Amino acid sequence: MTAHVFPGGFPALVLNADFRPLSYYPLSLWSWQDAIKAVFLERVNIVEEYDQAVHSPSIEMKLPSVVSLKTFVKPSTHPAFTRFNVFLRDRFMCQFCGSREDLTFDHLLPRSRGGITTWSNVVAACSDCNLRKGNMTSAESGMYPSHMPFQPSVQQLHRNGRLFPPNYLHQSWLDYLYWDTELDP
Repeated sequence: MTAHVFPGGFPALVLNADFRPLSYYPLSLWSWQDAIKAVFLERVNIVEEYDQAVHSPSIEMKLPSVVSLKTFVKPSTHPAFTRFNVFLRDRFMCQFCGSREDLTFDHLLPRSRGGITTWSNVVAACSDCNLRKGNMTSAESGMYPSHMPFQPSVQQLHRNGRLFPPNYLHQSWLDYLYWDTELDP
């Protein structure tokens, strides 16, 4: 089957069986090829379609724009500690000056002084603030994070992810996405 117009186009929004996106940031999207494969393997239901169709010698099928899994996937309750998830928890903002440029990790208790890389000791910091704080504690440097670090829940990361919608949102997806603009931390 082939889809014409543009090669990477026509992604499908993937919803769990409860019609919530599997992920908000990054938004759970599949290529049109993966969505069609999942339809034929009977793993998903087509919820919405594009006007664009694909053709084989014997079949014509509209491309799915929204699919839902037939089997509910239980979301993880404890997000993995990753650089990306720390940045997402901290809303992609330096916790010292508010900059969104050149983000790094900062250990509140520096590693050289016994600090470990955990949710409760790491914050997002721009390179300038990280260098300025250096090997000092917040008290020694006079630099205190705007929000103390904590281990977020998956729901908190999803709420933060909604603050950063992708550049492209197809009209058929909007009923399944809730882009809140004012969320508490």
